[in-house]
Amino acid sequence: MRMQIKQLLSFVLSLIFLNLNAMASDLKDKMSFGVSTYSDNADVEVYSPTFALYKKLASQWMLGVKMRIDAITAASIKNGSSAGRVDAVTSASSKEDKTFDDVRFAPTAMLTYDDSDNTLTFGTYFSSEVDYTGQALFVNYVRQLNEQNTALGIGFAQSFDKWKPVYDRELPRDNRNEMKLDLSINQLISPTFSMQAVYSFMNSEGFLSSPYHYVLQDDLSKFENYPATRAGHAFALKGVYLLNATNSMNFSYRYYMDDWDITSHTLNAEYLHDFSKVFTSGLRLRYYSQSESFFIKPIGSYTLTDRYYATDYRMSAFDSYTIGIPFIYKLGGGDKLTASVDYYKTSSNEYLQTWYGIDSLESVFATLTYEFDY
Repeated sequence: MRMQIKQLLSFVLSLIFLNLNAMASDLKDKMSFGVSTYSDNADVEVYSPTFALYKKLASQWMLGVKMRIDAITAASIKNGSSAGRVDAVTSASSKEDKTFDDVRFAPTAMLTYDDSDNTLTFGTYFSSEVDYTGQALFVNYVRQLNEQNTALGIGFAQSFDKWKPVYDRELPRDNRNEMKLDLSINQLISPTFSMQAVYSFMNSEGFLSSPYHYVLQDDLSKFENYPATRAGHAFALKGVYLLNATNSMNFSYRYYMDDWDITSHTLNAEYLHDFSKVFTSGLRLRYYSQSESFFIKPIGSYTLTDRYYATDYRMSAFDSYTIGIPFIYKLGGGDKLTASVDYYKTSSNEYLQTWYGIDSLESVFATLTYEFDY
């Protein structure tokens, strides 16, 4: 479950990166406090308090600081393997004397320049947990054109991460470096409708599998082994449509492909309704579908001559569904309270059944944030 947790937590950095445009378009002193929670049927729980501070340094400059702390409970951290299996490969010891199995600290610092026509944001990100250290640099530039009806954007992020497994295992490599490049164009089609197109290139190199997952059969016992590089391309189309004075819709489609032969389709739709001048809520839906990697094999079919081994369900073909409810409450004076609750479920998967003893992964995650001007 370590890679499952990392996928969840790395989503936070993606949100930071994607929301730079919105943050930078309105330079003013802000502060926010929040908490998010995650729990699933593989016995993983995450509690995450967050804090953010944005301070205007001059008319066109702003400094931003964010801190996120993730308190994680997961049997895979204690065992170095799955929640439902004895670790026959590592014999890793448990840490049951601790309230949480891992606590992750993730500060982010950024500096923004905005003169209305040009917005430039750059910053750094750091993450530290019991078996993984992450560092990243990012920069994002947006150019407003056509009386601010058109916006061209380019963003770049590079991470430099290090593995340090909880037990004594010598990895082929202990680094995991990832690069992402985003190119975007946003166009106001009408006073009530805007569209955005985004192309993304991702490149990863280093130790890209989990130090803990392993293939265990009658005739062999092997740690997971993936290719040392991965390159992917993504194409996304997003739209925002104001139906009338009190109703709006957001929708997006994303296509992804990489050199591991994984292709995926992601559909998102969100409907929002203003129930009053201060309260907004609605419904959001997400559907995700992907093909399998070229190196994963059916359970029990690996041989000693295979070059790659995989038991992580995310290397297999599967679908997932998410349904959520967002809430926005405007308190006045620039203060705002936002919250959301989402339910996630994957399709049936033999790799989940073998590793975690569950037919499909189900999870619930929730957020609550209070934001105010000062």
